[in-house]
Amino acid sequence: MARWYIIHAYSGFENKVRDSILSEAERLGLSDGVEEVEVPTETVTEIKRGKKVQSERKFMPGYVLAKLNLTDDVYHLVKNTPKVTGFLGSGNKPQPISEKEAARYFGGVEEAKAAPKKDIHVDYEIGDQVKVLEGPFASFNGEVEELDFDKAKVKVSVSIFGRATPVELDFDQVELVK
Repeated sequence: MARWYIIHAYSGFENKVRDSILSEAERLGLSDGVEEVEVPTETVTEIKRGKKVQSERKFMPGYVLAKLNLTDDVYHLVKNTPKVTGFLGSGNKPQPISEKEAARYFGGVEEAKAAPKKDIHVDYEIGDQVKVLEGPFASFNGEVEELDFDKAKVKVSVSIFGRATPVELDFDQVELVK
């Protein structure tokens, strides 16, 4: 019976480990022992150079989930895969996770695919000088006073007729002055 296991891999090599395990299982005729190998990812929205960009980010960096029928051959296949440091578990004994726990990891992945999370990154912070890109204050420079990640808004203090005036804008309406 196949169970879910968490495999510890070098960070940044999770996809390569997944591909290596699947191709090696195919080559050695162990495909029936390796049902699924997944790298959990989530979709995040970032603001880069004033533009909203959707990107994939690893949900659990350094880990790969695999549904395995763990025979000695499958164990050695995974353990001897390049960039794999081992299984999660106590000592040398791999510890399977429950279907419920695996579903939780993949539930997070499915939620992220259905609706991108409110995890937004911007390349400026409070106190930085920014340039307004659009709207009535386009081409004005100002200083970031507040960042509201829930609403994806930034409050910028721009100088109008020598007076500092706070203006609320979307994250993608400003860019960092370099």
